[in-house]
Amino acid sequence: MKNGLFIGMVTLDLIYLSPKLPGNNEKIAASDYTISAGGPATNGAVTFGYLGNRATLLSLLGTHPITQLIRGDVERYGITIADLDATVTNPPPISSIIVTGETGERAVISINAAKIQAGYDQIPSGIEAGIDIIMIDGHQMMVSGAIAKLAKSNHIPIVIDGGSWKPGFETVLPFVAYAICSANFYPPGCHNRAEVFAYLAEIGIPHIAITQGEKSIQYLSLGESGELPVPQIQAVDTLGAGDIFHGAFCHYILQENFTQALASAAKVAAYSCQFFGTRQWMAGFKN
Repeated sequence: MKNGLFIGMVTLDLIYLSPKLPGNNEKIAASDYTISAGGPATNGAVTFGYLGNRATLLSLLGTHPITQLIRGDVERYGITIADLDATVTNPPPISSIIVTGETGERAVISINAAKIQAGYDQIPSGIEAGIDIIMIDGHQMMVSGAIAKLAKSNHIPIVIDGGSWKPGFETVLPFVAYAICSANFYPPGCHNRAEVFAYLAEIGIPHIAITQGEKSIQYLSLGESGELPVPQIQAVDTLGAGDIFHGAFCHYILQENFTQALASAAKVAAYSCQFFGTRQWMAGFKN
């Protein structure tokens, strides 16, 4: 059993399954709904824990009554929450999500963690002790940069969830071993995937991958490039697939090589897309 530290955002996700998106001034009835904790680091931690590991989620949660729903969902899966500021009384970020039943595509409106940033002095002492891998989603950048530097000196591998470029990522990237990015991740000055690979490689990141949904994963590993196909499925819900991919990757990279871990993570993420919400897939998945 391995120990993972997941740094970033936690939200409360209100997820609705609908035949279509509503138009202006239109009300529609959802065919199903679910409520769960969300955010890249959160879903990654839950996945990592579900696959047989111990996960700690380092985020800013606070004491608003809504946080009890988040805590209940996360702790149900054995995840330890390390709160960066337990005195905060403001409500946590809440995401409203509509999943289109016919395609599995999702539309999301939310507030990110830009207004709830923690500082260096709020990092719990010794948080890195006994940790085997760290994942950073970019939503607590000051905290992430400090821990990344410490982790590098202690030879703890760092994975980034590069869903999109966020200011401050440049302070984290020099310490990263595995950059797993989406097709929407464009560092400053980058306009295509070749430029993204070149930018990250020049920083010194040894292993880089760009996911493209149902299309193949492009990678650059120790100077060797290639593509990996992903399982083709009929998607019911793509919400959280990238987060689940990152959590699964953190699990598999501790026992497989880079391309094998990418392929294994892709299988988990694809499987999860066949179920509504970000938790139902766990009921029948066999690792």
